[in-house]
Amino acid sequence: MLYLRCVLAKAALLKQLYLWHWLSSALCLVGMLLFSMTGITLNHAQDIEAKPVVTQKMAIIPPVLQQQLQQIAAQYEGKTAPLPITVESWLIDRQGIDLHTPQSAEWSLDEVYIALPRAGGDAWARLGLQDASFEYELTERGWVSLLNDLHKGRHTGAVWNVFIDVFSVGCLIFSLTGLWILKLHAVNRPLVWPVVGLGVLVPLLLVILWVH
Repeated sequence: MLYLRCVLAKAALLKQLYLWHWLSSALCLVGMLLFSMTGITLNHAQDIEAKPVVTQKMAIIPPVLQQQLQQIAAQYEGKTAPLPITVESWLIDRQGIDLHTPQSAEWSLDEVYIALPRAGGDAWARLGLQDASFEYELTERGWVSLLNDLHKGRHTGAVWNVFIDVFSVGCLIFSLTGLWILKLHAVNRPLVWPVVGLGVLVPLLLVILWVH
């Protein structure tokens, strides 16, 4: 009776492990493919030629907005503060530019500078307070650079960072359930632990011998 209970318990455990294993693998499949491919592109970044596309825009700031910016600059010199809504509306309506950065403007008496780092590229904007000039530059480095930045979570925003955390938990579940399944099958498969040990030993030796 005790033996039968052990067999049934093991079967039930194995069933649950298979369930969690295939669910986590299905959820993480596309992510694992993405991170595997970008692991290769990151490892060979110096061999993959990027052809940046640069877009520049220049304009004259209306006198009313220039005066408003000068007044705000006198208050926030050397600090960061959001652009006024009137300026944001002018940028969107007249220049077709949405900066998406309500808190990142750097103010001085001469200019307002906005750094706009982004995944797969870079951008910046400058509003000259003395000459009423507006400059904007956007650099796009292509899909490979975008995917690499997604891999690193570089300038990708809070939502993508949450996705990486959730994806990592899914990969942990996939790996741990896989390890447990291997343990349950190891009795009848003598090569299980030697192969697992090899998977641990090889990267460990590489780190010890060649990574300095």
